[in-house]
Amino acid sequence: MKTNFKTLTIWITGASSGLGEALALQFAKQGATLILSGRNRDKLEAVKSQCKNSHTHVIVDFDILDEQQTKEAYLLAKSQLAAQGQAVKIDWLINNAGVSQRSLIMDTTEEVERKLMEIDYFAQTRLTRLVLPDMIAKGGGKIVMVSSVAGLLGTQYRGAYGAAKAAIHMWANSLRAELSDKQITVATIFPGFIQTQVSINALTGDGSTQGTMDEATDKGLTAKAFAKQTVKALAGGEEYIIVAGQKEKLATLMNRLSPSKLYKIIRGVKVT
Repeated sequence: MKTNFKTLTIWITGASSGLGEALALQFAKQGATLILSGRNRDKLEAVKSQCKNSHTHVIVDFDILDEQQTKEAYLLAKSQLAAQGQAVKIDWLINNAGVSQRSLIMDTTEEVERKLMEIDYFAQTRLTRLVLPDMIAKGGGKIVMVSSVAGLLGTQYRGAYGAAKAAIHMWANSLRAELSDKQITVATIFPGFIQTQVSINALTGDGSTQGTMDEATDKGLTAKAFAKQTVKALAGGEEYIIVAGQKEKLATLMNRLSPSKLYKIIRGVKVT
């Protein structure tokens, strides 16, 4: 069945830049009503202004790491929809907010590893649990987790990040099974190298940001291409979506067929 985006309200976290911004523009192009979230309101306003039918979308800026702010954000999202005369409902939740890592395991503090888990795992599960009761009560919806190819296979410099992205993938699998009778669909997206600021904003071992662009990221898929492929896959009902270049796709295939061979290759490759 073809998805009618004009009937959907979609909440996107991490919408102020990168993958979230690209997804917002693509969903808006399809006619969806958007709730745009992130920490920087000015950047969110800039994204909203670029979206088709910008007057229909709402902005809810908050720190996703703050439990109280997250609860308040959910209530504010619903009140803003009501204030605009729109149906107070969230049909799809796109858990896109996150941060990457660029540091060796032995050079990374436990504090940084915990921060990566808080952002890339706990913050996502917290918001999902807030949204689900209303979603179930209204008869269904879609939860989308943005994991990573790094959550499917481990590489250097991404130990805690890969662990967090693998965790959210497994959590999504369990959620899909548990809510299959509630008309809740759960999809997980696994981006490969995409041309965003992800490597510039990535955390190093001491918690500072890397501040530089990785070569692989710079040569990856464009964010626009990622968004087009992702929206098409979600509209088609896909639940396990790898959006990446051929090398990353080949690596995920090898990981299923011959993990030992893949990791022999990874050990000898410079991964940035």
